[in-house]
Amino acid sequence: MPQRKDEQPAIGIIGGSGLYQIEGLRDATEHSVDTPFGPPSDTLFGGRISGRQVYFLPRHGRGHRILPHEINHRANIYALRSLSVRWIISVAAVGSLQEKYAPRDVLLPSQFYDRTSRRDTHTFFGAGIAAHIAFAEPISTKLRNLLADSARSLGVTVHNGGTYVNMDGPAFSTRAESEFNHRNGFDVIAMTNLPEAKLAREAEIAFATMAMITDYDCWKVEEEPVSAEIVLSHLMANAETARKIIVDVLPQIPTAPNWPEHFALNTALITNRKIWPEATVEKLRPILARFLEA
Repeated sequence: MPQRKDEQPAIGIIGGSGLYQIEGLRDATEHSVDTPFGPPSDTLFGGRISGRQVYFLPRHGRGHRILPHEINHRANIYALRSLSVRWIISVAAVGSLQEKYAPRDVLLPSQFYDRTSRRDTHTFFGAGIAAHIAFAEPISTKLRNLLADSARSLGVTVHNGGTYVNMDGPAFSTRAESEFNHRNGFDVIAMTNLPEAKLAREAEIAFATMAMITDYDCWKVEEEPVSAEIVLSHLMANAETARKIIVDVLPQIPTAPNWPEHFALNTALITNRKIWPEATVEKLRPILARFLEA
């Protein structure tokens, strides 16, 4: 689905299906987007909030029917980029790896630690076009700071910065794994956000994670080990917090995509433009459009 030149830059929200039940949403639409990487997790739900075009995507599908290792992250990010999304706020349930981060707190990661095993699906490139994005700072600092300011203004307990460990799942950690992550000073753990961050950077989208803490994983022996039941008990309260922060931050996000993340491919593309395979160019047209017009 090629991006139309007349479309205005939009904001994407990835998370649970409850996130798009937001007061003040106008001009609601639904979008079934076909991508060269297969179908996204679900149809995308669009609308306007405070004058900004927003698209919501339930990461696990409506009804939470897709396991973390089954998520088609490439299709999800591609679908959002094809709808002119240039900023993404990714809302995720996470386990705390440190005492100071309590359930129902919000942590805004600044770093990731990759413990995934399917890295070949965490890039759009290949098939004749090589790209190596800079990823030392995987989160958009400007977007993260905007989220922190909004959370504080609403009285939310927020921690600005920290390392998110991305594991495969779908099982939660063993106690040995959890204790290892705790001892190494990592901050939160979950199963989905690192692939989103990598692909968003390749798609020149500014990306930030809003990590909603639901539990202490299982390193904290005096607490009950994490289970789906414990996680679900905190999700409703966390979703309400996330909605409030999103509504507050949206008007503060610029309308012009001119942050560093929006030019990530300037120094990433290795293959000479003259030998880009036409089939790969067409597949990646929403991402490569500005290079094709030069």
